[in-house]
Formats: sequence, C-alpha cells, structure tokens
Amino acid sequence: MKKVYADNAATTRISDEALLAMLPYLKDNFANPSSYHSAGREVRLAVENARQQTASVIACDKDELYFTSGGTESNNWAIKGAAYLKKNMGKHIITSKIEHHAVLNPLKSLEKDGFEISYIDVDKNGFVSVEALEKAIRPDTVLITVMFANNETGAIQPVEEIGQIAKDHGILFHTDAVSAFCHIPINVNTMNIDMLSFSGHKFNAPKGVGGLYIKRGIVLPCLIDGGNQENSKRGGTENAAGIIAMGEAAKNAAAEMQKEAERLSELREKLLLGLFDKIPGIIRNTPEKNTLPGTVNVSIPFCEGEALVLMLDLKGVYASSGSACMSGSKDPSHVLTAMGLDEKAAHGAVRFSFDRYTAEEDINIILDVFPEAVRKLRAVSRP
Repeated sequence: MKKVYADNAATTRISDEALLAMLPYLKDNFANPSSYHSAGREVRLAVENARQQTASVIACDKDELYFTSGGTESNNWAIKGAAYLKKNMGKHIITSKIEHHAVLNPLKSLEKDGFEISYIDVDKNGFVSVEALEKAIRPDTVLITVMFANNETGAIQPVEEIGQIAKDHGILFHTDAVSAFCHIPINVNTMNIDMLSFSGHKFNAPKGVGGLYIKRGIVLPCLIDGGNQENSKRGGTENAAGIIAMGEAAKNAAAEMQKEAERLSELREKLLLGLFDKIPGIIRNTPEKNTLPGTVNVSIPFCEGEALVLMLDLKGVYASSGSACMSGSKDPSHVLTAMGLDEKAAHGAVRFSFDRYTAEEDINIILDVFPEAVRKLRAVSRP
C-alpha cells in the first residue's frame, strides 16, 4: 500500500522548484553574500530577490523582512526584543493559552525577569476572546502576542480585530504566523501587525530558515550579535541556499494559494465526513469555520492518540497526536484542554495535516486504515 504522509503541520517536504532553486547555491554559486567580489554580489542579488518574493506574500516592504533560522528564533527575537525595548513604559504582556511553546517559553523567561503575562482564554472552538483580551489591557501593557492560526486545530484567530485593538491602545502586536504563512492571505498593513514570525519548512522550503517581519520604525534590539548581516540586526553568514529556496517556495505558494486552499478544504471535509461515518463517538476539534485548509484534529474516546499514531505508522500512514515540538510529553495538549476537553479526550487526539502533495487517494487510504486501527485499539482498551 502507498505510504501516506499526513503530518505536514510538523514539516513539509521541500518542493521540487525550491530544491532546484537552491542547488546551484550549494555547489557552484557558494560565495559568501557579504563578499564584495562579483561571486559574492551574485549570491547577494539572489538573496535579495528571495527577500522580495517572501515579503510580497504578506504585503510588506522587503527591507522590513529579516531572515532567521526559523519560527522559534523569530518568536524569541520579536517577544524578548519588544519587551526590553518597551520595558521602561511597562512590563505587562498579553497572550493566549493556546500559543506554541516557541511563544510560551520565551514569555516564561520574561516572567523570571519581572514581566507579568496575562493568558487569555479561548472558547470551545479554540478562538481567542477579543473582549477578554481588550479587558486585560492595562496602562503598563507593552505587547500583545497572539498566533495567527493554531498549529494543532487549525483555528484562525481574529488577528485583524486584535491588531486594531493594539493600534487603538498604542501597544505593539506580534503574531506567530508559522502555521498560516503561505497558506492563507495575510496583509500586515490592513491587519495592523507590527511583527510577524514564519518558518520555511511549513510551506515546502528547507528546514533551518525563516524570518521575522518588523514594521518600519520599530527598532528591536539584536537577539544575535555579530557581523553586519540583515542590516546589522542579525549577525551570522546568511543561509543563502535556504533563503533562495524559501523565496521560490513562497512565490509558488502565493500563486497557488487560493486554488490550493479550496482543494485542501475539500479533502479536509471529505476526511472528516468519512471519519464521523465510520467511527462512533468521534469528537471534532477542528472548527467548522475560520480554519486552516489542510488541518484535521479529532479525538477518539477510549483510545490514546499516541497509540493510534503508532498503529497508523505500521500501516504506512504518518500522522501525529499534537505538536511535534512536544513529542514525548505525557501531558495532554494545552491547546485542547484550554478548549475545555477533559484529559481523556485530549489524550485521544490525532492530527492529520496536508499540503500540495496530498492527493485524494491519500484520504481514501486514511479512511480505510484509521477506523480499523480505532476498532482494534478500542477492543483492548475500552472498559
């Protein structure tokens, strides 16, 4: 049977176009983009072209976009940078209870340095309460950081409303858009976003490259001190091949975004309809509206999500029980418990996530394999 990769929320395969774009810069055009000679200048031009390709996805100017090693670095730079930039004005930050640990852990670090963090609740569908967020604002609030779309459930947050609230109160607004970038439309200007993080490996670029949008006029302190790279804001020789591949991936994803979103949404709903038809008692954790096109999260009562993932693996279907960054943790998903699921339901969660290489045949295979895995596991675990 064909193997099915359905864990694209964890990482995607590099696209053929992105791989072809980067290969020359791994071998023949290997010069340092900071070098003054013609070989270096040639690489620099390719890097700057990639910067423009990537910036156009979110409608920002290319000089507002800084390349990093990925989403975790970008989140740390934005959150810690904004906090220390504004600390003389206040030390209060607002976030949500469903953020990725690449946001939650930098905030925990700031708490040790005297910052106060307000964690906003979400409703049963996983959406942040805008009203609760606005009520949490204090005179000393200096930053709001709320993810664009949740990596576990796919719930797209009310980013534009939050951005307007932040603007009205003169507060910096950062969004972790790692799961949303190149998958759904984003305009940092109309959405009043001050900082935005993204990572290439979530949209068919290589691992180890990402970026941070910083609105012009916001001067964050450096997270990594070194040379003059990235306008003297992020030291270290650029990952030129990775950046060039990411630019190509971003260009292609932007061109295909609407069509691909429609296709993946159809596959998502086909899978959900099939699972509800074949598995009694299944719980849908992915919201019905305002959700990422290619994410399906369900809970299976009387089953452990990790056990189901292992059984699927034996059948050549690769899924997950939550965020890859928390693999090995015995705690239930903080996202699902924040939505009101009890520990048993949260432990029984399985996530399927798709990308441009997912075909209808893959959905059919999941619908054939997954219900049978549930039946076998329930036979030995159900009281």
